[in-house]
Amino acid sequence: MRKIAISLFLIVSTSSFSQVTAAFTKENITVNSLLNGSLYTPNQQNKKLNLVILIAGSGPTDRDGNQMGLSNNSLKLLAEALANNGIAVYSYDKRIFAQMASGKLDESSLSFDNFIDDAKAVIQHFKNQKKYNSITVAGHSEGALIGMVAANGNADAYISIAGAGRPIDEVLLEQIEKQAPFLKEEVQKNLETLKNGTTFELKNQMLASLFRASVQPYMISWIKYNPQTEIKKLQIPTLLINGDKDIQVSVQDAQLLQQAKLNAQLHIIQNMNHVFKEIKGDDAENKAAYTNPDLPISIELSSIITTFIRSL
Repeated sequence: MRKIAISLFLIVSTSSFSQVTAAFTKENITVNSLLNGSLYTPNQQNKKLNLVILIAGSGPTDRDGNQMGLSNNSLKLLAEALANNGIAVYSYDKRIFAQMASGKLDESSLSFDNFIDDAKAVIQHFKNQKKYNSITVAGHSEGALIGMVAANGNADAYISIAGAGRPIDEVLLEQIEKQAPFLKEEVQKNLETLKNGTTFELKNQMLASLFRASVQPYMISWIKYNPQTEIKKLQIPTLLINGDKDIQVSVQDAQLLQQAKLNAQLHIIQNMNHVFKEIKGDDAENKAAYTNPDLPISIELSSIITTFIRSL
């Protein structure tokens, strides 16, 4: 959510290829014409597996957690760690990848609800197989809210990783206040217009990544969801995770979610940033981690999730 250039993507079909590692098999699984991803299956299976479905954050983010110019392998490394711990994982590309590949991407037609429907389709695909002991939805950043809504009535458990605890307009306004306070008043006015369900003509091109005409409909569909309201609807085991070195989503956001759902587990991981990497130094090190796919993710992250899944 750093620049909030709202673009989104996905794909999935029945053809598959396999790649065997020491502890798990990785294969490509297609859910439908828009949704394609990787299924990590532990090699040793003594009983029905637990499955975690990973949902990526905002922007053109793929199954591995990467965007063009921002390769960190966050979701790939998490999926591998969980599979090594005996948990099956499915992580998928956002629908925009399939739309771009087919030449049918129309950003102005994208809706936040499209991604909720995609997550529901993935959940249902694996539920229909009747081979998993439990299905847990785990969303990262924007994907946390998508997963939160999709999991309601459809999944056995839910995990928020760096998920916002406030509507996106409040999060964006806070980010603008920190990064470009001189734009706050204008951004606030624009967000209020979108919150009322109305588009507008953008005059200030400095704000094009946020408010260009083609993305305004998506913003309108996103703003209407309040994470604190949505999490209260969940009647399933819930785990909330945030890192104290996250410069995009604050620890306070996770705490707000926990206050809205008191029986949710809350874990704040020391030195973990937004893309799950351990940061011991300054902001420069933190930002550099976004483009370092070889930097390991926090061991504590996979350990906390594994313990949670095994308790289901």
